[in-house]
Amino acid sequence: MEYFRIGRIVNTFGIRGEIKVIADTDFPEERFAAGEVLTILDNDRPVQKVTVKNAKLSKGTYIVSFEEFNNINDVEKFKTMWLAIDQDQQQELDDHEFYFHEIIGLKVITTEKEELGVIKDILSLGSNDVWVIKQNKPKLSDALIPFIEDVVKEVNVDEGFVVIELMEGLIDDEN
Repeated sequence: MEYFRIGRIVNTFGIRGEIKVIADTDFPEERFAAGEVLTILDNDRPVQKVTVKNAKLSKGTYIVSFEEFNNINDVEKFKTMWLAIDQDQQQELDDHEFYFHEIIGLKVITTEKEELGVIKDILSLGSNDVWVIKQNKPKLSDALIPFIEDVVKEVNVDEGFVVIELMEGLIDDEN
């Protein structure tokens, strides 16, 4: 079974078995909705299935309670672990929409056929996501590429690459 992380358990909250979660999903309202079944992962090893009882957003983190637990002692051991969904729980996306795990690791190639590097992270900053590119050239810092139509010309998940239009000032290309 393949699992996809949707949030990091960072701490407990209160004494009634609630946990604090930093969401790592585009669909937090759906993933943490009452009745959703999630899997707790230790690294990538499934530990336990849990059912969301309640969740609320508080100061940038989600406070989540589960049907299975009602005491801080029951959830203390899950700190630093992950909440995940399995492959069957993924939603169908529209054309030109992708899951983070589909994009991270793709090669980045310019329209001039120059290979820049690999996407290592995605930042959700509001109006559009920003892809963090680990550049191939030594001594270059990571490049930040906005996921917008003017820049990203092609995404080919199956073949493992994206093509971008390298606009003036978009990346630092000096050694």
